[in-house]
Amino acid sequence: MPTKKKRLNLTLPKHIAVYLQKIAVRDEMSQSEKALQLIENALELAEDDYFATIAAERIAKGGKYISHEEFWKKVS
Repeated sequence: MPTKKKRLNLTLPKHIAVYLQKIAVRDEMSQSEKALQLIENALELAEDDYFATIAAERIAKGGKYISHEEFWKKVS
């Protein structure tokens, strides 16, 4: 059946495959669904790390601190 979703074929080392199976069973979901969830979490962490690096560079250059509320007023 055709799908618009991107398919990815991975070969997992045995220890990762066993662990993935165990946590998928624990969380009552398929292994592919659990793998997707873990990949999404990893991407969010990578994004957080990227923005933290940018923020640290701006602070090191004497960047101006603004409050959370002030920031969201500016971007809204």
